[in-house]
Amino acid sequence: MRSSPSIKQVAAAAGVSVGTVSNVLNKPDVVAEATRLRVNAVIAQLGFVRNESARQLRAGSSRAVGLLVIDAANPFFADVARGVEDAVQQVGGVVLLGNSAGDGERERRYLELFEQQRVRGVLIAPTGDQNPPLESLTRLGIPVVFVDRYPEDLAYSSVSVDDVAGGRLAASHLVETGHRRIAFVGGPSSLRQVRDRKQGAEEVVGATQDGILLVISTPALTTAAGRMAADEIATLDDRQRPTAVFAANDLIAIGLLSGLAAHGLRVPEDVAIVGYDDIEFAEAAAVPLSSVRQPRIELGRCAAELLFTQIRALEAHRPVQLEQVRFDCNLVVRRSSAPTAGRAGAASPATRL
Repeated sequence: MRSSPSIKQVAAAAGVSVGTVSNVLNKPDVVAEATRLRVNAVIAQLGFVRNESARQLRAGSSRAVGLLVIDAANPFFADVARGVEDAVQQVGGVVLLGNSAGDGERERRYLELFEQQRVRGVLIAPTGDQNPPLESLTRLGIPVVFVDRYPEDLAYSSVSVDDVAGGRLAASHLVETGHRRIAFVGGPSSLRQVRDRKQGAEEVVGATQDGILLVISTPALTTAAGRMAADEIATLDDRQRPTAVFAANDLIAIGLLSGLAAHGLRVPEDVAIVGYDDIEFAEAAAVPLSSVRQPRIELGRCAAELLFTQIRALEAHRPVQLEQVRFDCNLVVRRSSAPTAGRAGAASPATRL
């Protein structure tokens, strides 16, 4: 097998120094256009491929940014990753994606890997309330930005959504359409986002004179967990069964749609549903799903931009300014929570359970 030509061979064929070839590869703006074109032509002719690993070892860092999410299979995080990638590619970087799967030990191993790869920065959606082990990255001058979570100690920059306000939006909509027995479905409770969304719902339902919020915890935020919750709801008799469900995310809500249908319960006639995230599948569900919309791509893009602001400050030996950015969310109402005959507007005593 023929070996790749070296940078010295490229320099000799182009009639320039090795330093000039290096500048063409790494700092093309400092090389005269005619020289740059000639060197690139030789690179293409010889089939030169740069040794990125060796370059990273010499430079002490890479062009890569590490992105660590809780569930890479969740379309919410796929959209966040897309926003991150859009911003990173604009500055000539690449994204290394890690999936912690909600496992703290797996999260730690990915952080160690990012450290070994000398990534330029790390974006992380942490697995729990406690900050993950980030001290080693900080000592190496690798900045970290939290995504989809607000750090309580404010030790890191973050980009998140006001999930308490999102929970209020969902619950207010259900109360305004006549529901008083409402279930909150989702978990695990170790996730701050889940607790905040539940808190918003509790505030609204608790403020009604006759509201009841039934909490059904799940081990994960997946469609399978939603179907299990549907089984639990279906076993309740008519006097106990909630007439509406606020699901902690859209995957739970989609699982509920499927599970309730399997038990012969109609959405929204028997049970109304509101999800959270407004992923693409929400509108395409068998019963189009009402959902609290988060600006998913914007979350990722903003987080990457904050990260590169910190990277540039560190490279210029300037103080790093920490920022906490919070986006608003809004409710998208579709058929899964539309008012039905006998339940429109505020509930009357005749419609109470």
